[in-house]
Amino acid sequence: MRRRFLLSVLLAPIALAACREEVAVIPDPVALTENALSHYCQMWVADHGGPKAQIHLEGLSEPIFFAQVRDALAYLHSPERDAPITIVYVSDMAKAESWEKPGSANWVAARSAAFVVGADIKGGMGAPEIAPFGSVTAAKDFAEHRGGTVMSLDEIPSEAVLNAVDFALPGENEAQRERVE
Repeated sequence: MRRRFLLSVLLAPIALAACREEVAVIPDPVALTENALSHYCQMWVADHGGPKAQIHLEGLSEPIFFAQVRDALAYLHSPERDAPITIVYVSDMAKAESWEKPGSANWVAARSAAFVVGADIKGGMGAPEIAPFGSVTAAKDFAEHRGGTVMSLDEIPSEAVLNAVDFALPGENEAQRERVE
């Protein structure tokens, strides 16, 4: 009995250490700085309007930034990634000063964000954008004025971010054709 007790006392710290190692530390969002480069295009993220994203990868101390949320979502849907993803943060556009000034520290975890897909908006790189909000209510208000559908991160279909980019907004092609004819 005494040996079992002694053995359990000696092994307890080892077991606890093993448990601690398995718990992933979720990093906080990093404030966007003037030096942040967009992952795909290597352009300054802060030089472009619209919502931004940052993805934290296992084993990296700094996140990778995206000048457009659509690009970050394409990264999530892509089978080719650099490392396992720890967490994704997106701009909370309900807290943004404006579309052109999305803010540097108003991040919300993408898993808890509400996204407006298919609205008549363009992101920082000129492509149609998927707008993130910290609440479903804010996303619905935005969709009421700009169109689109409110979705959770898991509901956004791959086709919305992986297909070829049509830089025309919904309805823009028809209006252009009418002007030409």
